Amino acid sequence: MFSEYSTGMVHKMNDTATKQNYLFSNAELRNLILPLILEQTLVITVGMVDTMMVSSVGEAAVSGVSLVDMLVNLVFSVFAALATGGSVVTSQYLGAGKTKDACNSSRQLIVTSAVFALGVMAVCMAACRPILSFFFGSIEADVMQNAQLYLLISALSFPFMGIYGAASALFRAMGNSMIVLKSSCIMNIINVVGNAIGIFVLHMGVLGVAIPSLLSRIVAAAILYLLLRRPVYEVHLNRGKFHFDGKVIRKILYIGIPSGIESGIFQLGRVAVVSIISGFGTVQIAANGVANSLDSMGCIMGQAMSLAMITVIGQCVGAASLAQVKYYTKKLMLITYAGMIVINVAILLSLPVILKLYGLGPETTALAGELVWIHDGIAMFLWPISFVLPNMMRACNDVRYTMVISIFSMVVFRIGLSLVMGVNMGMGAVGVWWAMIVDWIFRSSCFVGRYLKGTWRKFCVLK
Repeated sequence: MFSEYSTGMVHKMNDTATKQNYLFSNAELRNLILPLILEQTLVITVGMVDTMMVSSVGEAAVSGVSLVDMLVNLVFSVFAALATGGSVVTSQYLGAGKTKDACNSSRQLIVTSAVFALGVMAVCMAACRPILSFFFGSIEADVMQNAQLYLLISALSFPFMGIYGAASALFRAMGNSMIVLKSSCIMNIINVVGNAIGIFVLHMGVLGVAIPSLLSRIVAAAILYLLLRRPVYEVHLNRGKFHFDGKVIRKILYIGIPSGIESGIFQLGRVAVVSIISGFGTVQIAANGVANSLDSMGCIMGQAMSLAMITVIGQCVGAASLAQVKYYTKKLMLITYAGMIVINVAILLSLPVILKLYGLGPETTALAGELVWIHDGIAMFLWPISFVLPNMMRACNDVRYTMVISIFSMVVFRIGLSLVMGVNMGMGAVGVWWAMIVDWIFRSSCFVGRYLKGTWRKFCVLK
């Protein structure tokens, strides 16, 4: 556990000792981070290709898929938060050299994730249309038909994505992100090839996208689960009789529940925002969907570094090294900023060419371009401290502060200000996206203040 240092001399001695025994060499960081970047690039690129393929079916189809994707992202964000809880606990055990405890926590995470995902699947399938009506109101009939069909098929994949997300988090906790990249490649190859066949050969419309996604997720989950059962890995699933370990599950949920509430409210807020945009008509829905896919490309580096932050800082906490927590936080944030600036500048410079690939109408294309400029032009400066830095605090067990700030900011700025600017001021989707920027500014100021004040240090204990 960390202790508060009373003199500058002790600080210096602790820092000097740490520098002689860093947990991660530059080569190890590269091996962790590069596959994460490639994985995020692959996922986002395939998402863009999916959107382009669906857009060939018509704007009603792309609108329906984009609306449901917001709900699916909401579900996946909760799965990811649970996986984050397991990843933090496992990383801390590994940093402390407690391999047996790390293996036990991994098994608890996999089973808990699968059970939770089955419950979510059952709810979504039983109340598919009411859920869509609740979130998006009276959308056009053809959009609703496509959305309902896509949600039903997507819900079948939830248990597999719960297992896949948990298994991916465990491999990343070991620093083995290459295996996750390889499984992601297989999953996305199946997805893209299946989409092409389903849409252009079999002319199945939305089903041509939904079914390949389901199959690809089943395959990916099976691959990672079977690999985790192999004892050659430092963290693996023991083959003995399973029983729920309340102590370990509570540790996972200590991180997972606040992170899940935070992520769930965040994605729910995004869904609420999209429901606001859905009232502006099909053109603005389609432009928002296309802009979201491009904006995700601009955040690839940030998403990858958020995952790396959990692994690196979690192991530093387990090793009881405050100096390394601070050192790697600064190092990973600098890498994040450098990557995000390069990627977002490249997207903005090539935006006219990229937008032509979607084959949408002039009005939709122009609006999508404006939304991307708002997002990417500012994301390169605010996104890292709004969303990557908080993961450092989560890895240090400081989860409640990030939850409270994120929920408050989402409700007040992302949703409340969207209603003011988008609806009351008549700015439409553009006003909604400017409200998002205000949300980032508030988050950034709070998280930077928390880090500089050092309040997070008192949570840095191996629980």
